[in-house]
Amino acid sequence: MSLQTCRRPGLPLLALWAALLLLPMLAACGSDDDAAAAAAAANEPVEQLYNNGLDALHDKRYATAATQFDLVQQNYPYSTWAANAQLMSGYTSYLQNKYTEAIGSLDRFIQLHPAHRDIAYAYYLRALSYYEQIGDIQRDQSGTEQAMTALQEVVTRFPDSAYARDARLKIDLARDHLAGKEMEIGRWYQRQNLNTAAIGRFQRVVDNYQTTNHVPEALSRLTTIYLQLGMRDEARRTAAVLGYNYPGNSWYLDSYNQLFDDGLVPNAANEPRTTTEGQEGFFSRAWHSIF
Repeated sequence: MSLQTCRRPGLPLLALWAALLLLPMLAACGSDDDAAAAAAAANEPVEQLYNNGLDALHDKRYATAATQFDLVQQNYPYSTWAANAQLMSGYTSYLQNKYTEAIGSLDRFIQLHPAHRDIAYAYYLRALSYYEQIGDIQRDQSGTEQAMTALQEVVTRFPDSAYARDARLKIDLARDHLAGKEMEIGRWYQRQNLNTAAIGRFQRVVDNYQTTNHVPEALSRLTTIYLQLGMRDEARRTAAVLGYNYPGNSWYLDSYNQLFDDGLVPNAANEPRTTTEGQEGFFSRAWHSIF
């Protein structure tokens, strides 16, 4: 493309040539300004740079804060301030939702400063950076596994800390998330009449995620599938576990009615029971007879 074809309409050719000649000079001026700013920063006391970063962080000027903390590490790499700045860099990235960058900064901090007074917080913030990336149950759950591993490391290393208490709570939430993923897959298999695969998913929830709120549904769906397959003993056994552990749950009532429809119990859930007060109900009796 010729110079004539790329110039704007109405711009004299001489003016265009002048502008092109000025571009290198302007770039040189910009480079000189950057170099001057860097030189000035290098001469600032480390305390000033660090406090500048804290002030910027407080004002939510995250880019400025990150620059100031980086300058501390670059210009005073062997000072105690450098370690603090590295930790604050990770925190700044976390606040910006730049979790991969935060994890990188925190990994370096943990590796270089394992005895630092804030090492517990570094592990905790690193775990949070994984935790915040947990996606919905429609997505791959490898990130959830990573988050649980990082959170468990906080619990293992610092069991009596406030960080560990929060990590335990988040581990339970992450485990519930994983159970939800298993349930979603199991429901899909069940809708496709892939009963063996569905049983595997629901049984995994029962075996591996016993503290989550997905277990009653998993047991109820297992009962349904076993009845459909004519596996009456397995259905009774699974329903017994459901009734013993979740006697007032809606999934319990649904399973009880399914057993009634198959002639395995004498009454439906909404009909009077044949047992008198103080006697064990069907599920409790079944539990003791099985186990």
